[in-house]
Amino acid sequence: MIATEPTTDTRERQLLERVPTQLLLGDGWTDAEGGRTFPVTDPSTGEVLLEVADARPEDGERALAAAAAAQESWAATPPRERGEILRRAFEIVTARADDFALLMTLEMGKPLAESRGEVAYGAEFLRWFSGEAPRISGRFAMAPDGKSRLLVMKTPVGPSLFITPWNFPLAMATRKIAPAIAAGCTMVLKPAALTPLTALLFAEVLREAGLPDGVLTVIPTTSAGAVTGPLIRDPRLRKLSFTGSTEVGRRLIADSAEQVLRVSMELGGNAPFLVFDDADLSKAVDGAVLAKMRNGGEACVAANRFLVQRGVAAEFTRLFTERIAAFRVGRGTDAETTMGPLVDEATRSKVAELVDGAVSDGATLALGGHALPGAGYFYEPTVLADVPVDAAILEEEIFGPVAPIVVFDTEEEAIEIANRTPFGLVSFAYTSDLNRGLRLAERLETGMFGINAGVVSNPAAPFGGVKQSGLGREGGFEGIDEYLETRYVNIADPFAPDGR
Repeated sequence: MIATEPTTDTRERQLLERVPTQLLLGDGWTDAEGGRTFPVTDPSTGEVLLEVADARPEDGERALAAAAAAQESWAATPPRERGEILRRAFEIVTARADDFALLMTLEMGKPLAESRGEVAYGAEFLRWFSGEAPRISGRFAMAPDGKSRLLVMKTPVGPSLFITPWNFPLAMATRKIAPAIAAGCTMVLKPAALTPLTALLFAEVLREAGLPDGVLTVIPTTSAGAVTGPLIRDPRLRKLSFTGSTEVGRRLIADSAEQVLRVSMELGGNAPFLVFDDADLSKAVDGAVLAKMRNGGEACVAANRFLVQRGVAAEFTRLFTERIAAFRVGRGTDAETTMGPLVDEATRSKVAELVDGAVSDGATLALGGHALPGAGYFYEPTVLADVPVDAAILEEEIFGPVAPIVVFDTEEEAIEIANRTPFGLVSFAYTSDLNRGLRLAERLETGMFGINAGVVSNPAAPFGGVKQSGLGREGGFEGIDEYLETRYVNIADPFAPDGR
């Protein structure tokens, strides 16, 4: 008898059977208070994948209590040991890349190729911070007057609450968890209710890698405010890290003021993508496709406004539209799919409203512009040409596969339009003039900038924005500082008479 490969449906079922669906508290996996659960659905079909434990406020308190109880012993764990746990987790995630990719595609919708890319990106945070753990250091110096010695130490911030979004279920978890583990902080993770499965599977991997009980607790819930609100007001919590909308981020910053929590906020974006007359148009189009269509446009770093100089505007629009028209929309598990569904009906409805509004404001619909019929939350890849500079769509984060193109004449005008937003997460520009690129790097109000590059995210680099796009940085050498306090110790001059 010859064994046959399992069908895709069989493989999906086998994977889902291995995914934890309970809360992870200090003593392991457990049901939510009252046994409450909620469904996690496939946005391609609307079908329920699994029922997951739905945390209540009492569960949140248990999670924080476990984190607080584990903090002292975890902080005392040797840095090398913390780093080795991260390294083992990196190796396990990498070995199980296909499982993580499929699971993300099932619960979030992105094509498998993009999910595999996220696995590689997310896992790299584990490898990067495994190396940073033993490099935490301070300094020792003589005071300028010579009368004492100055010792500067770095200590863990302490128990931290992480609230992660649905669009990158693995990477947004590893980007927060890895530096916290390296620094010696315990954690409470509340993953997005739309995509909790990847976070739960990753938590199980960390346990397999040797993470002690209580260091990480996971509390998926459909009552986010009711569960996390009491934690933010609890004096045992010392750090809050949130990735999501600016509107929610503002409320969380206000709530965190009561306990004067350390906060990291990675919030909304309105990324400009500038194309100048001297750009290599072929490369500019390649970069534009990546910057706009990765994750179906459901990314805070997605290009939101395409600003194209008049001399190349028509040709760029033509080439870009041809590339976007070639996208195949479908279920992410289909090998031919290059763009999956939006995550839910509310997201699709918002995208449709923005497109309709842009057309009403005078934009030309060059491609797409409609929701697709049938099951799932699919929307056509869309290009809007000749968008007026004051169109409402340029003021909002689209979070969908829609590219509005605005024409400009001068570099000064491009900079003014690009900066005409309260956000400043990332910007992109294509030009063959290096001096211009450097001028833009200094004048654009942005936390990150890609010159002739459509993707800037890298675990070895600091990720974050300015203005209303957030506070703090994730990744790079800077990422671990978000989880460390600076402690200064003054030591009396050991050579002074009588030890004075």
